[in-house]
Amino acid sequence: MQMKEMFSLRGKTAVVTGGSGYLGSCMVEAMLAHGANVTVADPAEIPERLFPYKEKGKLYHVRCDVSDTESICNMFERSADNFGQLDILVNNANYGAGYGDTGIDKMSDKVWDIGIDGSVGTAFRCTRESISYLRQNGGGSIVNIASMYGMVSPNPGIYGSSEANNPPNYGAGKSGVIQLTRYCAGHLAKDNIRANSVSPGPFPKPSQEYDQDFQNNLADKTMLKRVGEQHEVAGTIVFLASSASGYVTGVNIAVDGGWTAW
Repeated sequence: MQMKEMFSLRGKTAVVTGGSGYLGSCMVEAMLAHGANVTVADPAEIPERLFPYKEKGKLYHVRCDVSDTESICNMFERSADNFGQLDILVNNANYGAGYGDTGIDKMSDKVWDIGIDGSVGTAFRCTRESISYLRQNGGGSIVNIASMYGMVSPNPGIYGSSEANNPPNYGAGKSGVIQLTRYCAGHLAKDNIRANSVSPGPFPKPSQEYDQDFQNNLADKTMLKRVGEQHEVAGTIVFLASSASGYVTGVNIAVDGGWTAW
């Protein structure tokens, strides 16, 4: 294989859950730019900047509820009907992590359960329903989106009065995503299915008006002394989806400016 072809996704089809969101839409855009056909599984509309790909038939949008197995099955069926195959699954969707008055001493069973299901439960259900399609295609790549807080604990001191302190069900669920990834890598290798995870660091949305002290605290906690920019997760996704990572499985890659390496 020529070096310039290693990162090509031409002829491949991907499903990206949560692909309409802040980081997810950049993952989708990068995969499209590298030649993939992409199904966005998201109840929200895709961003306007992706409309040209939809018009060209490269992008397909299915409104999918990743908390519901029937909705997930319908999404995979529609994607397969539209594109004919599945090569790549990116489990990016997440929901239900409680914020605000939800410290470990106050969080209810219901909020805990929803947050755990919204991270590792979604990855499990979507992975389970994807396997038959990947096997039929002779293998493929699963990429699970975890978090730096699946690797380390938040430092409560950096959050101050921002009300953005990360809740315990989010970190516990994302840690579960990393372990689920290892399990899938070990048990699906016989089917030529690779599984890896990506743990983003601080990527605050510009639309969320965090105070400057909080932004500075986030940046200072990283080795690079800045927060991540929206597109900076996308290259890792393309790498793990492409032939460039053909001998990589069972790993978790932190894209966090060095946050977890101190």
